[in-house]
Amino acid sequence: MVSEAQLIKKSLQGDMRSFEELVEQYQNKVYALSYRYMGNEEDAYDMTQEAFIKAYRSLRSFKGDSGFGTWLYRIVTNVCLDEIRRRKRRIVPLSLDEPLSTSDGDEVEKEIVDTSPTADILYEQKEFAQYIQNILDQMKSDHKTVIILRDMMELSYEEIAQVLNCSMGTVKSRLSRARSILRKKLGERELLP
Repeated sequence: MVSEAQLIKKSLQGDMRSFEELVEQYQNKVYALSYRYMGNEEDAYDMTQEAFIKAYRSLRSFKGDSGFGTWLYRIVTNVCLDEIRRRKRRIVPLSLDEPLSTSDGDEVEKEIVDTSPTADILYEQKEFAQYIQNILDQMKSDHKTVIILRDMMELSYEEIAQVLNCSMGTVKSRLSRARSILRKKLGERELLP
């Protein structure tokens, strides 16, 4: 099997098949990341394609200081955020006071339902998020790191092992212990009045 570094080198020399192999290795992760930003399949596919095009055009700027995946995820993030910003600028404001026209020519007043969470729900969510953060802050850095990388950043065990420069078994062990601590602390919170 050809290494990632060799695929990158061959891609830089114009070997499209090598770049296609890189795409095949990362397409699911790039799509998942795009989906997290965009919130729907169609936009996620578009952003995935855009990110790979941009990566191919920018491949010469990859210096190898970080992993190829990290470099590629940065491109995906930038492509998605640029698209989101572009769409926000493009939104045409609607007047809430202006009546709506119906198909039979009548006009009706707009009724807007407030679906936003109430103040007490927002407070509970903020309080719970702070509680989780406090638990994480009290954990050993090894445990905190694996929880963040796996459960919040959704990296695979292999990626976490690379980031932490340890074995997958160590990652799984730390994650199991960290989740156990988190469950115990959350259970204690449930017992509080």
